[in-house]
Amino acid sequence: MNRITEQPSLYRHLEKMSVAELTAHINREDKKVAIAIEKALPQLNLLIENIVQKLRDGGRLFYLGAGSGGRLSVLDAIELPTTYGIPKGVVNVILAGGVDRLVEAREEEEDNLEAGWQALERENISNADFVLGISASGTTPFVLAALKACRQAGIPTGCIVSNPGTPIAEEADFPVEVITGPEFVTGSTRMKAGSAQKMIFDMISTTAMIRLGRVEDNKMVNVLLINDKIIDRGVKMVMERAGIADYEAARALLMEKGSVKNVLTFLRK
Repeated sequence: MNRITEQPSLYRHLEKMSVAELTAHINREDKKVAIAIEKALPQLNLLIENIVQKLRDGGRLFYLGAGSGGRLSVLDAIELPTTYGIPKGVVNVILAGGVDRLVEAREEEEDNLEAGWQALERENISNADFVLGISASGTTPFVLAALKACRQAGIPTGCIVSNPGTPIAEEADFPVEVITGPEFVTGSTRMKAGSAQKMIFDMISTTAMIRLGRVEDNKMVNVLLINDKIIDRGVKMVMERAGIADYEAARALLMEKGSVKNVLTFLRK
């Protein structure tokens, strides 16, 4: 396989550059990320369609990763119950070293061949679920070994990798290869590869939630009412969509029903 993510940076002698030069070059490289994702959209669309079907049928999604990509997947998963009102446990993360030790960045755990599958087994993984492996290199042992075990157990899988022709892509049912090229700092895949992963997580989870009916028009009508900012947003959605001019009346109805979706369902009836 061609380890593009480990190829030398296109830029030399970074330590001699000014702040303006460094930020300009990093920005130039970052512009390549969206183009790389665009090329992978057919693969990504197929992946998302299969994830949506599993979630629609009552299954779960498991992000499975190590390092920067794994940690970014945690950030995506923790937002979803609040933003879209889905139950906790629908979208999950299996992180090398454990989600509870996220800030420790236990990079050595990415070489653990047993831990990924063992963690999935503890979650009672089945073929009703979907496992999405995350690895910029496409070779991370923690991810690769778990995907192999999933295949043996008949559990559908996908992956997000940043090199072509990787072992992890070969092991996944629905591989997504986003080739972002050499990093600005050689081998630092938290940069372009990580940016691509973050953008793809946004695309996967947002598209899935929309397709599952958690959004109406362009509004997060199932958002949990957990603070004043969100309550205010919810009140304004109720006022707009239900044609209620009185802010306090709309707020009272929202707090009684518990969500914008519930208010709209009540009023339609």
